[in-house]
Amino acid sequence: MSRQLEVALDIEDAAGQMRIAMVSVQAGPLPENAGQGAHVAELCAGLSASGHEPVVYTRRGDSTSPATLRADDGYDIVQVPAGPARALAENELVENLGDFTEFLADRWREQPPDVVHSHHWTSGLVSVIAAHRIRVPVVHSYHGFGETRSDQRSDAESLIARRAAWITATSSAEAAQLSQLGVRRSQLSVVPSGVNSDFFNPDGPIAVHDGRMRVAVTGELAQGNSSPAVDAVVSAMDHVALVDANAVPRTDRPALLRSADVAVCAPAVERYGSAALEAMACGVPVVATAVGALSDVVLPDVTGLLIPPRDGRRLAQSLKALLADETRREQFGIAARDRVLGRYSRSRLAKEAMAVYQRVATDSAATGGAAPARGGRRDAGVRT
Repeated sequence: MSRQLEVALDIEDAAGQMRIAMVSVQAGPLPENAGQGAHVAELCAGLSASGHEPVVYTRRGDSTSPATLRADDGYDIVQVPAGPARALAENELVENLGDFTEFLADRWREQPPDVVHSHHWTSGLVSVIAAHRIRVPVVHSYHGFGETRSDQRSDAESLIARRAAWITATSSAEAAQLSQLGVRRSQLSVVPSGVNSDFFNPDGPIAVHDGRMRVAVTGELAQGNSSPAVDAVVSAMDHVALVDANAVPRTDRPALLRSADVAVCAPAVERYGSAALEAMACGVPVVATAVGALSDVVLPDVTGLLIPPRDGRRLAQSLKALLADETRREQFGIAARDRVLGRYSRSRLAKEAMAVYQRVATDSAATGGAAPARGGRRDAGVRT
């Protein structure tokens, strides 16, 4: 048996489980959270359902909340005491990252994970420092790189780039950006956001409405794609109503989406594509802007339509044409659900993440826990 295979077998226990420390300092995986928090929640749910043991570490922001929560999807959420138990601005948060790091280091000395996955730069900073002490590999997701001009953030992202064993992006667009900034393609992969396709599905209650065709607005609308552009379509067609899926609690959203004939997701920037995925999982065709993750999620003329960002006229034309074509809407809706099940289900998400975790854990154990040699900072980007 090869040394690498022996190491891989040693990493997992008899049940084939891996212990994954999921660090998300600023965005906990609570049901009402979106964006990064929702991404972490779906990833942990998929890992837990696949028999692994993810534990989320996030900063405690409410003094009345317990130190540890058990998520409905079967994983623990540890709320780390780091600074005052209230919402903190990023500059305030940075002052308390030392306490967060010490908490992780103490916890991991007693119960070391097999791999750490950090999300955003604050999480990456505390993770690479704490994990370095116990020689555990870190996988990092930037969730936006260098968006604010700060020496602290710049230095932290440079350190993360040198210390992380692997980088994951949430979309092909983000992966391309990171590659241009110097991240090696050989240590970079896309692990997209997922969606609970059991909760968001075409079958089930449908929100009561007045019988008119429905356009559901999901996610944020960019300035050039603002609601007047959508309103223009609605006013130009008889029997069409506009509904805002963003204003509906998550528990009620599937019923509202099922009642829609078309969903519109037209932001200027989109890192995760979660809103579009929810509509597609319900079998609803999507008209979306070709930005970020949406360019991966929506297959043009297969699951919906992609339009240029900030092009309100094109949005109105595309939406009006799709509303007038029932056969096309049905075809797109069926393909959209199939797209979610084949590419964005929790099980697929977990499988792709596990491929990364097992690789870095095997490589780390085979080299005695030493991190791979890395380069330094390159201009405003990174070189790894």
